[in-house]
Amino acid sequence: MVEHDAPGTVREAYDAVAATYEEMFRDSLRDSPLDRAVLGLFAEVVRAGGDGRVADLGCGPGHVTAHLDGLGLEAFGVDASPAMIGLARRAHPHLRFEVGSMEALDVADGTLGGVLSRWSVIHTPPDELPPVLAEFHRVLAPGGHLLIGFSASEGPSHPTQLFDHAVAPAHRWWPDHLSALLREHGLAETARTVREPEPTDRRQFREIHLLARRA
Repeated sequence: MVEHDAPGTVREAYDAVAATYEEMFRDSLRDSPLDRAVLGLFAEVVRAGGDGRVADLGCGPGHVTAHLDGLGLEAFGVDASPAMIGLARRAHPHLRFEVGSMEALDVADGTLGGVLSRWSVIHTPPDELPPVLAEFHRVLAPGGHLLIGFSASEGPSHPTQLFDHAVAPAHRWWPDHLSALLREHGLAETARTVREPEPTDRRQFREIHLLARRA
């Protein structure tokens, strides 16, 4: 059984692997047409709402933030790891990146057209997730969109499951369970995608994206 690390320990773990992480993932979207399509849909609905300002939370080395910028959004990145933010700033000097926490974003109420959270909540224990979702709701403008990505648990009898992530212990969620939590925090699901694992994938987890809208 793995146990949840304190936020500082998780931050230090990502600082230690930042360069390796960048090397592994900076070109990951090139070989993932489904991820590009999901991000494209997200960009389209955000632009349609008239406010293209988007926070990429848990941005890592900034490759997805840069992709969103290329899709016409006013994207900026936030990550708890100073080492990741340093890499992002060097790779994408024309974009804004900040060290910060998802639980307390330095963003005014109701000012974002979109929030992207791809695998950025996996190290958040389930009982600590509601304040994070409340913060997503706080910073989104009415009609703003959240795109959240995560790995699925094994079934509805497992609302959450702990697993031994390569960097720090992490959690999976049953999609309907997380969708219900979003709804409780004023974020109504409008679409979802499910990617089945390839036989060669190290972890045989389904990958989920939920698109939700603030009322």
